[in-house]
Amino acid sequence: MAASRWETQISDILEWIKDEQDELAEWFTDINSIPNSEPSLPDERVQIPSSNSELPPELPILPLRGLVVYPQTAVPLTIGQPRSIKLIDDVAPTERLIGLLASKNSELENPGTEDLYTIGTVGIIHRLFRAPDGTIRLLIQGVTRFRVEEYTSTEPYLKAKVTYIPEKEESGLEIDALARNVSEQFSHIAEMIPSIPRELVASVTSLESPLQIVYTVANFQRMSLEDSQTILEEDLISEKSRKLISILTREVDVLELGQKIQNEARSEIDKVQREYFLREQIKALQRELGEMDETTAEVEEFRKKIEKQKLPEEAEKQAKRELDRLAKLPTAAAEYGVIRTYLDWLASLPWSKATEDNYDINHARQILDKDHYGLEDIKERILEYLAVRKLRLERQASLEDPNTDDSAHYSREGVILCFVGPPGVGKTSLGQSIARTIGRKFTRLSLGGVRDEAEIRGHRRTYIGAMPGRIIQAIRRVETINPVFMLDEIDKLSFDFHGDPASALLEVLDPEQNREFRDNYLEVPFDLSKVMFITTANTLETIPAPLLDRMEVIQLFGYTENEKIAIAQQYLIPRQLKENGLHLSEITFTENGLQAIIRGYTREAGVRNLEREIGSVCRKVATKIAEKEPMEATISPEMARELLGRPRFFENEEIARRTSTPGVAIGLAWTPVGGDILFIEASAMPGGKGFQVTGSIGKVMQESASAALSYVRSQSKQLGLDSEFFTKNDIHLHVPSGAQPKDGPSAGITMVTALVSLASGKPVKSEIGMTGEITLSGLVLPVGGIKEKILAAHRAKLKTILMPKQNEADLEDIPDEVQKSIHFIFVEKIDEVLQNVFENSTGPTKVQKARKTKP
Repeated sequence: MAASRWETQISDILEWIKDEQDELAEWFTDINSIPNSEPSLPDERVQIPSSNSELPPELPILPLRGLVVYPQTAVPLTIGQPRSIKLIDDVAPTERLIGLLASKNSELENPGTEDLYTIGTVGIIHRLFRAPDGTIRLLIQGVTRFRVEEYTSTEPYLKAKVTYIPEKEESGLEIDALARNVSEQFSHIAEMIPSIPRELVASVTSLESPLQIVYTVANFQRMSLEDSQTILEEDLISEKSRKLISILTREVDVLELGQKIQNEARSEIDKVQREYFLREQIKALQRELGEMDETTAEVEEFRKKIEKQKLPEEAEKQAKRELDRLAKLPTAAAEYGVIRTYLDWLASLPWSKATEDNYDINHARQILDKDHYGLEDIKERILEYLAVRKLRLERQASLEDPNTDDSAHYSREGVILCFVGPPGVGKTSLGQSIARTIGRKFTRLSLGGVRDEAEIRGHRRTYIGAMPGRIIQAIRRVETINPVFMLDEIDKLSFDFHGDPASALLEVLDPEQNREFRDNYLEVPFDLSKVMFITTANTLETIPAPLLDRMEVIQLFGYTENEKIAIAQQYLIPRQLKENGLHLSEITFTENGLQAIIRGYTREAGVRNLEREIGSVCRKVATKIAEKEPMEATISPEMARELLGRPRFFENEEIARRTSTPGVAIGLAWTPVGGDILFIEASAMPGGKGFQVTGSIGKVMQESASAALSYVRSQSKQLGLDSEFFTKNDIHLHVPSGAQPKDGPSAGITMVTALVSLASGKPVKSEIGMTGEITLSGLVLPVGGIKEKILAAHRAKLKTILMPKQNEADLEDIPDEVQKSIHFIFVEKIDEVLQNVFENSTGPTKVQKARKTKP
């Protein structure tokens, strides 16, 4: 840099310090009037080294607290530490060159070598003044960067061998653009900070060197010590500029936000004061003119709102009646606030405001397919709803019969669906997808644990703090009369002395009644017939029959392994990558890896736990990447084992181990969270005809166990069993997982199999499961929950399933991939069951072979 330019910059800085900084004014004004404050340096021109080769290989080091000095900039410093004063005293009379290093911790009084950054700036002393308080004040100019190689001395001050770091020159349009951006940002900041002199801004904008612009702006811009050091350490001008632009941009945003807040606060104060004076003037004028007061004005405002809402006739009469009451009450009356709140609710409800449905069937199909995998029944039902609505609107004129009086019949527009299925299969998210499909607003109400009828129908206005029920509150929030309204967990309603919320829902979910739903608070009918109600449940058993009768039930079953893999690839993995900040190139889940996660770490009908495990894998990979460990993870079974630890489920090994003992058989059970396999164990001990059943089982299951024992004892001779086995032994039938309640008749054939296996000493085949109710005459009766049970058997890798012949039609609901992987044997009598379950069985009968599904 030319000497004249250095002189110009130093002159500008000194002039700014002189004119603008009171703290440093004593440097330049009345110096001779202060004792011992004469400049300690002669006023000759300082010679700046023209190249790094002229600089010494060893420099005295001056630690700086909270400050980074840049090359090509001048900075005032105040020196007060004894060792720093000693350093200045030794250096000032000679070369005047010192190494300036910033301390990592600005709170340290005397930082050591390990507390300093390794890269700093060579500084040359231009001015030096000794103040009366013993401190030394310097004006130092940065020359070039250096790196500390080793410290050669720590006393009386630090000295170090250094290597000088030349600046890497860059040029081109990008560098010019970056430099101009830095200059413009700094000018913008200066406009918002009055203390920055205009001369300094003019000096910065007149600079031509991009490097000098960056260093000069960084020198005057407030920023953290870490950011300042980063700019110094960067070798490329482009990187220094980008870092500085980021800091300046954030500073501009902060300053603009501060100005906005200040202006808003000032405006708010001015507005409040103005409104106060205006109100006082209005009151005075009203008193003089005899015009309406504040209460009358509020009544008129409510009257306008109600007229604008176009309320139904009954609601409008009620609103006008309450308005007349409000007009006659003083504002201090207790009833005034109650009536005012009531009118506010009436005026804010969307009595006639509705969103327009999107009847594009192809568009709806695309959205449903994009948001959810499978679930064809629900998708078809939504498309049917849209198609019917579309045709009704298009053919409304032609469908009307002029000879028929339809005044007594309402046109039902809403639909009430009930999604029933295990957790994690997508019931709740379906509601949002449906709302997006048809272009309606979505609202949700969780009914789990609701036990007060007033939660649904509201409180009467006679109670203090009364409010409408949560149905009306939700309608007010969405501000439309035809939203998609999801009533979540309807099977978990409870009731107590406060009332029965399930009974309160009868009116809400009845298409014939909800056209005139009367909330206890509103006391006027509100039309819910246009609302699309969707309820969700895990089981239908706890839903009252009258309520269930009002809903169209759609079953959602558990997913197969292949379906879970597809859902993970299309939905779960992309969502977890986004939530954990990963790129697609950084982690890849193989199909075998997903299969290993599903089999070893989850046991569920849905995919909720699968997503948790995928998220766990992503977090562990993200942690390694954040620790600067280069990684492109491919999640194979081995990698899944490494990241997730030992598998939690070993179904195949457990099944083989437990069924190797005679007296153990595998049943299939239905649960509210999907199907599951069930081990039934029988044991004998010396005694006399005793029989007990354990395992937290219900009354129906106990009766099935008694029927199974009676059948086996009555048929012991035909079954080839020792007739005295049951007279000389006590029998104990146990269903493990005793903490989980169990009930139902479908374990009948499993109990018979376990008892026969115990008495005969023959183990049951390890890969065979069964379900079916029995009679004392040996018949096998049909049972429910077939799809969930078969999916549970498929997850457990069972190869053969015995089930009642009358349930054969239920296989139509089973996915093809499951049917191909399992042998199905349909039985009508217990004898047919026993011919196929033992290790030494001769195989199924001719009839059974014909009914067997080959993989």
